[in-house]
Amino acid sequence: MSLNGITKGTEFEDMMKRLMQAEANGVMMYYALAQLAREQGLEDVAEGFVAAANEEAVHAGFYAVLNGKYPSDFWGLVRAVQKAEENGEAQVKAIADKVRAAGFAEAADQMEIFARQEGGHGVRLQAMLDKYQPKAADTTGKKVYVCPVCGYEYVGDINDEDDSYVCPLCGQPKSAFLQNSPIPNQSFS
Repeated sequence: MSLNGITKGTEFEDMMKRLMQAEANGVMMYYALAQLAREQGLEDVAEGFVAAANEEAVHAGFYAVLNGKYPSDFWGLVRAVQKAEENGEAQVKAIADKVRAAGFAEAADQMEIFARQEGGHGVRLQAMLDKYQPKAADTTGKKVYVCPVCGYEYVGDINDEDDSYVCPLCGQPKSAFLQNSPIPNQSFS
């Protein structure tokens, strides 16, 4: 039995949402503390913070599953994330170039590493897609809504989602999504 969505629409939904957000914030905080500890030469402290951040990330993901934040059939989401990660390499590199030009070379150096990691995420996700989902889902005749910020495609009627729905990639509200014209069923004779 899947745990995906078991608290959605129940008295626990808001609680799980708050826990998910608190844990996600904890991930950011602990990784930031690890960075600061490393800058002070406290590698053992940094390692402790990284371990806590990794655990918090697992917790946040668990609460997200309980509330059904992501679909059980996740391959469409993975396909969209793959594109975003692939494009993220150039985007982060461009920001790093601006940071470097402003005189923050050390920060830019780290951001360039992150840019390469973003591209690596895209490669890793593409390998998963190639192995398990070689073809994109057929959206013929279906409604497709596109996030204007990141390009994530929601297949189906986004109006079936409650008003709290946000883009799983960038957090834009469902009201920001734009509907593409459905592709009609085509027959070739």
